[in-house]
Order: sequence, then structure tokens, then C-alpha cells
Amino acid sequence: MKVDPKSDILELEKKLKNLKLPEEARNKVEEEIKKLKIMHPSSGDATIIRNYLEWIADIPWNEFTEDEKDLNCVEDILNEDHFGLDNVKERIVEYLAVKLLSETNTSPILCFVGPPGVGKTSLGKSIARALKRNFVRMSLGGVKDEAEIRGHRRTYLGALPGKIIQSMKKAKSSNPVFLLDEIDKISSDYRGDPAAALLEVLDPEQNHTFNDHYLALDYDLSNVLFIATANYLENIPLPLQDRMEIIKIEGYTEFEKLEIAKQYLIPNLLNDTGLENKIKIKFSDEAILYIIRHYTREAGVRNLKRKIEKILRKIAKSYIKGEITSKSKLITKKNIRKYLGVEKFKKDNKNNAKIGVTNGLAWTQSGGEILSIEVSIVKGNGQVQITGKLGEVMQESVKTALTYVRTRADMLGLKDDFYKCLDFHIHVPEGAVPKDGPSAGITIATSLISALIGIPVKSDIAMTGEITLRGNILPIGGLKEKLLAAKRNGILTVIIPEKNKPDLEEIPEIILNGLNIILLDNMDEVIVNALNLDEVFKDKIKNEINEEIVQRKIAKIIKRDMFVTSVSKH
Repeated sequence: MKVDPKSDILELEKKLKNLKLPEEARNKVEEEIKKLKIMHPSSGDATIIRNYLEWIADIPWNEFTEDEKDLNCVEDILNEDHFGLDNVKERIVEYLAVKLLSETNTSPILCFVGPPGVGKTSLGKSIARALKRNFVRMSLGGVKDEAEIRGHRRTYLGALPGKIIQSMKKAKSSNPVFLLDEIDKISSDYRGDPAAALLEVLDPEQNHTFNDHYLALDYDLSNVLFIATANYLENIPLPLQDRMEIIKIEGYTEFEKLEIAKQYLIPNLLNDTGLENKIKIKFSDEAILYIIRHYTREAGVRNLKRKIEKILRKIAKSYIKGEITSKSKLITKKNIRKYLGVEKFKKDNKNNAKIGVTNGLAWTQSGGEILSIEVSIVKGNGQVQITGKLGEVMQESVKTALTYVRTRADMLGLKDDFYKCLDFHIHVPEGAVPKDGPSAGITIATSLISALIGIPVKSDIAMTGEITLRGNILPIGGLKEKLLAAKRNGILTVIIPEKNKPDLEEIPEIILNGLNIILLDNMDEVIVNALNLDEVFKDKIKNEINEEIVQRKIAKIIKRDMFVTSVSKH
């Protein structure tokens, strides 16, 4: 049966006339249809124009889904899908409240930043479900061609719109929840910079006139709720960061992981593995906590899900083979090893304080980690060896810590030229893992001092902070993740910079419970708190600290008096 090309054109024309097109787009469509009518249907140009008009017909123009207007219903759905994440839920409810009050309110550009497995992507789906909007996802990992965002011009063979317009076609509405996944992994090459192209998409002042190269028409993206996800904030270009509202999603505590496993992971996995209606399986709280502590050590819950899935797979195999005759199965702490094998993580013996070894706290893309810094000293001629694949910033911290220790030689009972007859070896395990960051200064200095004076560092203490040449401690980032890491590893006391005191107000009480937080602003005070000093040595250092404070005050008074005298003379 032959298809009449003219009837197809009339049908397409009718479809385009029924669309709620902006004036610019309508004029463009009428112009292209006129061209199409006078062309031969089998010509190459006719095919290009036809494809172009079909794209315009398939894109949603002013077609909106109605938002959920009940704030309580939105909160219930978000709580049903995700445990915790109160700041994110609160932000979404605030957005909807403003949307209900003001019809002109444009959608915010949110960026969820956090380690893998904390629920950033699934949260985007939940938000779409709560708002009753369509959901569309675009992965930006490895995208390095600007045409992926803005499309190709129609002069190119095989030209297509960019992924933004393609995704809007999939969404079938003008106000979907649009997830831009892994925005920190976007790259660039000679074909352009996709991050720069995204500026027009994510800028609320520009995205109401987003211009795709293929369409060559302004398309309104201002009603789209854009949500970006990233593991590492520093990898997102600053101009893009400026366009987005950054919401940090840190790792979960053991209690939160326990509740997530009970309420979400286990029920879902029982359904996925087909065991839900076959056999009654129950995990004791002790068993789940044992898996969390000894088989997974992560900020999110992805590995926890894998371990529970592994247990259920083994039970499913035994059930199919007929090895399980009872209708119920209890997973306890005692039989975990039967399913998961030897424990992957074992808690260190915290009673063994060691000379020259200090627990530091580090932030990584996977959350907080404990970073032990070791220092060994042997006779030599003043050489310094640094191992552990440290970056430039940490190498500078080593040099700064060494200089600080030299300035405190008298206070520590060392000879002025002690460094000339010793070789220092600073090592940060694991050797194959790259490490860098401006928060290891006080940890390195503590290990150096411990090795030099032969006094061990307390084993149940961890610390974070950068050091200056004068021993001042600078503030750090990623405090919540670092405190979570300390809690996971059984650390009782954490030393943090005094200037990070305001950040403690944002840390949930459940993380702070059981931790002794010591706020210090000078390295001399770290020595007193971190090392197992006898009272004589401790009093000596305290006297040195007090004397230095007095000297500083005197210096300030002299400086002030000199300034006053100078001003009065003039």
C-alpha cells in the first residue's frame, strides 16, 4: 500500500497547528512547511525539513503536569522513600510552598553533592514522584562534546538536537524533574566545553530562552526542576557552581544504616530475589550492625546492599536445592560468617599507643577516612624522606610541621641542631593510594614530636587541621564526614580547629554523642592533649604556652602605644 507524501505533510501541518507554539516557533514552522510543500518528497532537503518539523512536533511546548499541592503528602512520600536527609526534604517542601504562593516562581537549580551510595540519584526520582512530575535523567559522565548539550546545526549530515532537547521529548511535559547525573565528571576537548554550554541551561536568568543549534529556536526551560548530582564539589567548574544551590549529602551513621537496611534494603531485596512469599527471613539488629562494622566501611549503603543481597542469594540457592526445610530463617551475628566469609574490616586494638603514629582524619570522595601517619627517626644527616604517594599540599604540610618542631626545640628538650644528625621518614599508608589535602598538618607535627621525644600518642584520639609556621591551626572542611569516620573506627576523642566551632551546630546530635570534641587553635595545646605526657612535661609546655600568650599581649600593647605616639606627633 502506497503512502501519499502530501497527505503526510498535511497531517504533520495539522499536528503543528494544534501545538501551543510561541510566536517565533510558529513563524519558523509556517516558513518550513511552505518550503516542504514546493519540494519533491524524495529530495534530501525535504527529508531534512521533515525531520526538523517532526522534532518540533514531538517536543512539549507549554504542556504542564499539575504539581501536588498538599505539602503533607509531599513530605510523606519523601519520608517513605528515604530515611534521613532532612535538609533536602525541607528544601523541596519550601520550594513547593513558594510555588503555591507565587505562580511566577521559577524552578531552583539544586545540586546534591556527596559520596557514592547516599541516595542522590534515587532522591531525584522520589522528588518527581512526590511532586507528581515526569522524571528524566541525563548522565554527564565523560561527556566532552559541546554538541551533546546544544545539538548540531542542520547543515551537518545526521544532525540531531542536543541531549537536553532529546530528554525534554522523553519527558513529554514542559516541567519535568530533570536529573543531570555526575556533573563533576564532565570533561572537554577540541570539540568544545560542555560545562560552558550548560551555563545557559542552568542559569535561571538565561534558561527561559535556551537555544539549541538544531532547532535554532528559543525553548523555555525555566519551569524544569533541574537536579544535578556530584561526588566531588571541587571538580565542578566555579561558574556552574555559582548557578546552582549546593546541598551536601554526607554519609550515614550506623544507626541510620541499620534503619535503611530494615525499612528499605531488606524488603526490596526479598522481593527482587523472589524469597518474599517462599520463606520468612528475618535479620536481627545485631547481624545487620555486624555487617555494617565488619564487612562494609563506607559513607553510603551500596556495599551494605550487596552484602545483604549475597546472603539472600545463598539462601535462595539452598532453598531451590531443598536444603532448607523450615519456613523461616533467622540471620544472626553467629551465622553471618557462613554467608559472607572472613570479616573484611576488624577494629584495631585501641589500647596500643605507639610512638610516632597518629590517627588523622581525611575527607575522600567516598566519605571520611582514618589516615594513620607514621614517623621514624634514625641517625643521619638531616634528610627527609616522604612516602605514601602524597600530593603537593601534604608535602608542604610536612615541611611546615618540621619547621614548627624546630622552633619548639627548647620547649621539647631538644638540641637546637637536633635535625642535623637525624634522618626523618614520614609515611602515610596505603602507599598505592594518592592522598592530598590541607588538613594533615597537626597530625604530621604530632607524629614528629612523638618520635623525637619518645612519648606515644594516645591511641583513642584522632585529629584534623592544618598548621602554620607559628603553630596556629587553620579551619578544615568535611567535618561531618570526618566525625563519622572517627565514630565508625571507635575513636573516642577528636581534636578539631577552634574556628570550626560554628560547624558543630550543623552536625546531628546522633554523630556527636559519645565523641569528646576538643577545640584548639594552637599546636602547643595539641601536644598536651594528644601525647601521654607526665605531669612535669605537661606543666612545662603549659607554662611555655602561657608565657607566649603574655608575650603576644605585651607586643600588641607596645605596637598600639607606638601607633598612638606616632599619630599624636602628626
